[in-house]
Amino acid sequence: MPLIAIVPGDGIGPEVMAQARRVLEHYRDDRKFPLDLWELDLGAERFLRDGVTYPQEVSSRIRNEASAVLLGALGDHRVRNLEYARDILFGLRFGLDLYANMRPVKALSNRLVPLKNCEAKDINIMVFRENTEGIYAAMGGQFKRGTPDEIAINEDVNTRKGVERIIRAAFDYAKKHKKKAVHMADKSNAMMYAHELWRRCFFEVAKEYPTIAAKHIYADTLSLFMVQNPRTFEVIVTNNLVGDIITDLGAGLQGGLGMAASANVHYADPKRVAMFEPVHGSAPSLEGKDLANPFASLLTVGMMLAHLGWPEEEERIERIVTRAIETGNCTPDVGGTKGTKAVGDWFVHELAST
Repeated sequence: MPLIAIVPGDGIGPEVMAQARRVLEHYRDDRKFPLDLWELDLGAERFLRDGVTYPQEVSSRIRNEASAVLLGALGDHRVRNLEYARDILFGLRFGLDLYANMRPVKALSNRLVPLKNCEAKDINIMVFRENTEGIYAAMGGQFKRGTPDEIAINEDVNTRKGVERIIRAAFDYAKKHKKKAVHMADKSNAMMYAHELWRRCFFEVAKEYPTIAAKHIYADTLSLFMVQNPRTFEVIVTNNLVGDIITDLGAGLQGGLGMAASANVHYADPKRVAMFEPVHGSAPSLEGKDLANPFASLLTVGMMLAHLGWPEEEERIERIVTRAIETGNCTPDVGGTKGTKAVGDWFVHELAST
């Protein structure tokens, strides 16, 4: 029986995760899916209460027993350096070697698309972001801190193994889903060593997939073209920093961060525990106001169910979210008038009816 570890998170995290849990409980209790839910007391409140971030015993059980982790947004203004959030997030991503961050940029309704002469059908991109290296490896330091002569350095770490496996994942995904092209974005014109490795490796791996077009694009140009003509793109693969930036741009194309789901997986070994998270932040200005959009969390549940072997449920969840948007059964950020819980009520009712 798949064990799903649930971390509600901070800010609006517990509010939207409560709706995601209701959906999982529906699958477990009403549809009799073999799911075991394990809610974890991790996050800012736990850290402020007893100083705990990501205990070893929790890490070990997740690694050895869990099939998936559903992670809510992390971040609390009372913890300025966010040490606990890094320990949890990086403990999962780096600790479990979840090197492939998969971010679907998929518009579900025409009225959410902000671009002139574009419809929802024109925006359907899967972004593969390298998840364990790059600038996020946190290698570097500061010298003469706090003085006029201060020097701050962050290293951009790229290994052949890390670059090759994320590129191969993107091509493999494109092949399985009958996509015609993979774009790779970097800044090899400015980062001549680190990103030259990306460019060289990209075209070497591409030779293994002769039916798929391999197209290189600079990251800044990609940002321009995603706005001018998102139809151009089907699959994008890129490094950690560029991926972080362009996927937020992508979220803007699909209706905002409240619509953006993600998966963090060890793509070459799908049996390993994977981590799934809505990509919006903890949004402290919305906390406790019943205004947070739960759709990113619900769509993330869909990605998780597909990963666990029920791809038809991801499609079902997408259809219901689309219907919610079209009928106004949604939160104000996407044109509705309902609160977070009321949207969850409507969604679970629709799910039970289909």
